This record gives sequence, C-alpha cells and structure tokens, in this order.
Amino acid sequence: MTSQTGSQLGDLDQYVALPRLSGLRLSPDGTRLVTAVATLDTKGTRYVTALWEVDPSGVRPARRLTRSGRGESSAAFTPDGDLLFTSARPDPDGDPGKDGSDDDVAALWLLPRDGAEARVVAHRHSGLGDVHVAADAGVLLVASDVLPTAQDAADDEKLRTERKDAKVAAILHDSYPVRYWDHDLGPQSPHWFVGRVTPGLVAPAAGVAEPRVELTDVTPGARAALVEQHGDVTPDGGTVITTWAVPGRAAEVRTQLVAIDVASGERRVLVADEGFDVLDPVVSPDGRWVAFNRETISTPQRAPRVDLAVVPVAGGPVRSLTADWDRWPSGAVWLPGSDGLLVVADDDGRAPVFHVDLASGAVRRVTSDDAAFSDLQVAPDGATAYALRSSYTAPPHAVRIDLARASATDAPVAAEPLPGPAPLPELPGRLEELRVTAADGTPLRAWLALPHTAGPDRPAPLLLWIHGGPLGTWNAWSWRWNPWLLVARGYAVVLPDPGLSTGYGQEFVQRGWGAWGAEPFTDLMAVTDAVVARADVDASRTAAMGGSFGGYMANWVAGHTDRFRAIVSHAGLWALDQFGPTTDAAYYWQREMTPQMTADNSPHASVGAITTPMLVIHGDKDYRVPVGEALRLWCQLLSSSALAADDDGRTPHRFLYFPDENHWVLSPRNATVWYGTVLAFLSEHVLGEPTPYPRLLG
Repeated sequence: MTSQTGSQLGDLDQYVALPRLSGLRLSPDGTRLVTAVATLDTKGTRYVTALWEVDPSGVRPARRLTRSGRGESSAAFTPDGDLLFTSARPDPDGDPGKDGSDDDVAALWLLPRDGAEARVVAHRHSGLGDVHVAADAGVLLVASDVLPTAQDAADDEKLRTERKDAKVAAILHDSYPVRYWDHDLGPQSPHWFVGRVTPGLVAPAAGVAEPRVELTDVTPGARAALVEQHGDVTPDGGTVITTWAVPGRAAEVRTQLVAIDVASGERRVLVADEGFDVLDPVVSPDGRWVAFNRETISTPQRAPRVDLAVVPVAGGPVRSLTADWDRWPSGAVWLPGSDGLLVVADDDGRAPVFHVDLASGAVRRVTSDDAAFSDLQVAPDGATAYALRSSYTAPPHAVRIDLARASATDAPVAAEPLPGPAPLPELPGRLEELRVTAADGTPLRAWLALPHTAGPDRPAPLLLWIHGGPLGTWNAWSWRWNPWLLVARGYAVVLPDPGLSTGYGQEFVQRGWGAWGAEPFTDLMAVTDAVVARADVDASRTAAMGGSFGGYMANWVAGHTDRFRAIVSHAGLWALDQFGPTTDAAYYWQREMTPQMTADNSPHASVGAITTPMLVIHGDKDYRVPVGEALRLWCQLLSSSALAADDDGRTPHRFLYFPDENHWVLSPRNATVWYGTVLAFLSEHVLGEPTPYPRLLG
C-alpha cells in the first residue's frame, strides 16, 4: 500500500477523517473478500460504514459495493455468493407506515452477485443484526430483539408503539445484569431467528411481488439468556449452536453451550461446566464439532485462564485442545477439512496466527509479522487465509497468508498486503521495542514511539501510556488510544505491558492478580526508569496517562509518586468498594475483589498524597466504569488532595465531562475535543507552555 503525508497524524481533524477498516468476509468460492470501511459523514459528526470488496488475488483495486447515509454492516455471503448485509437505510419499495422503515432500525438486505440493485429481504420492527449463513443450505441465522410479553411480531410492534407514544422508557428487572457497557438492558431481549434464502428471493420474476425471508423465532422465552451471547449454525442449517447465559445466586451469571434443533425447537445443553464460562462457538465444516473458548471461573487467589476446546454437535465429552499451551487463543476459524483451526493469541507484544491440530492439539505459529491479526478467513482449498493485520506501525488492513507454504516449510510466513480501500498513513516518528527487568527479576517489554527529531541534542518529553483491561496488551493499532498523535507534537510515548498483561504466560497474569497496586505499579515504574535513562528522552518533563484500568493505574500513580508533572485519568476506577457493585458486570469483579483486596488497592485512600495536577475525563454513558468514580475523584481532589482548591475555588486539576459519551468517547468531534484537551493540559504542565483549550468547549 502507498502512504500519505504524516500531517494526518499531526492534525486532529485530518486524523478523525481517516478511513477505518473492520471485519472481513470471504465468499464461498474464495473469489470475493468484503470489508467494512467507516468514514465521516458530510457534517463530520459521525462515522458511516460502507462495504468494500477487496480482490483476494491482490490484482484489482478495492471497489465500493454499498452507499447510504445510514451505512451498512453485518456482511455475510449466501452459499451461491450473493451478499447479505444489514442497514437502516430507507427501503425504496417499503411502506414506512407498515414496516417501520422510517425508524432507525436495520433491515436485512441482499445484494445479488450479478450486480443487480440491493433490496430488503427481511425486516422486523426491532431491527436485525449478527447474520450467519449455513454453508450448505442457505439457512439464515439472525438476531433480533423481542419484548417479553409479545405474543407475535404484530403484538411486539404494537407494544413498542404504545411505549413510544406514551413516552415510557421504564424497565422492570427480575434478574442480573441490567446494563452492558453503554446501554440499558430490557425490556426487550435478543432472540435467534432462522429463515431461508431461496432462488426466487435472489431473482424474483417481473410483475410478481418480491418475496421476503420468513423468519422464525427458535428461542422463544429466551428472556435475558442471549444478552451479549454468540451463535453459529451447522452447515446443513438444521441446528443452531449458541452460548446461553444462566443467572445464579448473588447476581452471578454463567454461560452454557446449547444446541437448538431448528425443526422442533428442542434445546439441549452441550456444555455446562461449573468451572468454566463458554465463549464464541464455531461449527466445523463437516458439521460434527463445535469449537469454543473456555474461561475458568476466577477466584480471589487465581486469575482466569482461557483455552480452546471442542465438543461433538451430537453431544459428548468436551476435549481441550490447548490445555498445555501457555497462551489465550481467540478468533477461532476452522480449516476446510475440519482437521484443525486457526486462532490468534496475544504473544510477546504481538498477536500472531497459530494453527491448532484437532487430533493432537499441537500448536504451530503461522505468521512471522510483528503485528496483530484478526477476522481470519480461510479459502475453500485451505491453502490461503485472509485477515486484518495491524500494529503500531499501521492501522488494520487486509492481508493474504500463505498457509500452504507455512505448512510445507514448518515455519512462520509473512503476510502479504492486498490493495485496500484506503492508503496507510505515514508515521511522524519511529517505533522501538524495549526489554526491561522488573524489580523481582521478571522480564518486561514495551513499545516506545519517538519523534524523528528525538536525540541527545533534542530529548523528547515522555508520556507513560498505561493500557486498560486489566487483562490486555499493547499490540495493535488503536484509533481511540493512538500514541502517534502525541508523537506528532514532539512527545515520546512508552506503551508498557506490566503484570496482568496478556501474551506472556499465565504466571505473568497471576503476578498482578488481586494486587493491582503492587507489581503492575512497580513494573510501570521500572519501564519508566529505563526510558528516562535514555539520552533521547527528557527525564525532567514526564507525564502519565491511562484509560479504564489504565485510568485506575493513573489514579494509583498519582497517589504513590510525585515523579510526573501531569497525570491524565480517563474512565478510571477510583474507589474499588464503590466500583465493584455498580459496574455493569459486578459478578465478574467480585470474583477478585475481596474486602481486603479493595482496601489494599483502592486509589482513593491515597488522595491526600496527590501533589500532581490531574486531568479527569469521563463519559456519563459509561456503565463499565460508572461516572460516579469520576465524580467522587473530582470532589476529593478538590477537597482532600495536596493540590486542593484554594479559597477562591481555583485548582490546577481539570475535569472533562462528556454527557453523551460512553467508556471510549467515540463521536469524531468529541474525540478531537478529548485529544485537544489532553494536549493543552500536557502542554501547560509538562512543557510549561500554556495552550488554549479546544474552542468547541465554549
């Protein structure tokens, strides 16, 4: 791919306008590869996603397939190669008063492979999404929300209209959870629906009413069982495989794996293990196996562990494929022969592709790139795979992986970029990898992004950027947390993986488990010590920043060292005893957060020791780290920190509040305000150069 000028990463408006790829789907014959590309709308206030086709052979340039003001998503191919997608764009043949096309809900569209116009083939008043297609039968599996007391589709629509007209949004809960990330759960809940693509659906005769897919609910009475769950359908279309949430005592939620017979609606449990939650099932091409991830139920003493397992679709014993592999697999996709799978896993600051043998469980690395892969797709002959590749040198872009050569040579291969919808931006600096030793002798590593100008004669000010999670790693490009925007303004940015980070083995996760303020903190300080010892970094001008768990660590750092000139805490945990019961998934955190753990590791207990100016940032729609954490932090900073407000109420601290944002701050213009505010705050306190805050703040 060609590069564009580096000014895009030095200008916030140009940065948010860069196209962003996500998702990948390969046609059954392996000749078409489709990805989604998000670009700014005409007002520059939101992203609109369109579907683009990428040539798997790498010869033809990418071409745009869809175009609308509402955007398109959830691409899937029928067995004959026609493209399905969801979109809330108006149906030119619809009756808004009848089918709800005037509402902002997504219908299912079909774009024939012969280039004919796309048209709506299925619609529900609550919308459709998460599309799957049976490989051999053309049976569709789609998700749609249903109100719990609705008798049928017509009654569901009537109930929704009544609530809307009466301006009633109240929800009566009888189980947990009640929120998820940034949205309220209920009163509707997701169900799985099945339908069938017929030849007449693709090419209806002239003068005949165009047929639509008849959708049948195969999970009646599911209530909250399918909230944020994932499913698949067997190649013959006869069985739906899905994870199934089961509420328990003490607001606990556990997941099982179930099989649903499409013809009879009978549901049977395939996996229900008290020691594990189950995730992300995928059915083998021969229809015999379901592969899925298992995550152990953590305890205050033991961190979770993730492995890849299989179970027969017909039922039978579960077999772990990666029990002896000290990595956490994800994104599994079957090979065409049903004799193995491809997975990705965090590994030493990367996320390579690995091959897992079904018979033996042997794991072999497939890719050699210093990069992270996602959205794996495998060609019908099994000789080639496709994926999105990203790293801190490039955002996600489509690549081709030579599986045949990797197998023949028994060695990892480099992926080959494909001509994509958007060129890659030019970086305003250079990327290095650091290896450091922790205080207890544990090896640590980090990425360090530096301006081109950094050197002994011009050392760069340093920003320590702490990742979220806490079970995570810095290994892939992030549009939301992008170090190059700071590098473009002269900062060196270090991205360390402290204790609790993934990709370094189970014991590396375990060393920080239940002790967030211990090894994760000392690891961060060890990396910082190594970086500021460099001649091209200015040890006298440093700052720390983080979001989510990184925000927690920023809060902890503020109360336990005065070495930084400024600290930025985005969506950070402040009082752990308050956070635990109020987050959207309290049951997960209570597995680790004992009263002693919260007392020993809560940043709020050290507020009196904070001598560093802090920028606190939070979105009101953040349910993972509720805004109460920031409100309490802000109040206590002004009343109890060493930099408390003076008699006139003035303080060096700042609080950037987004009433309409969630955990990440996703609106393009809000994102520019976020970065602009961070840059102004750092400029004042790190560089000693007061800079105006973004004009849009008013």
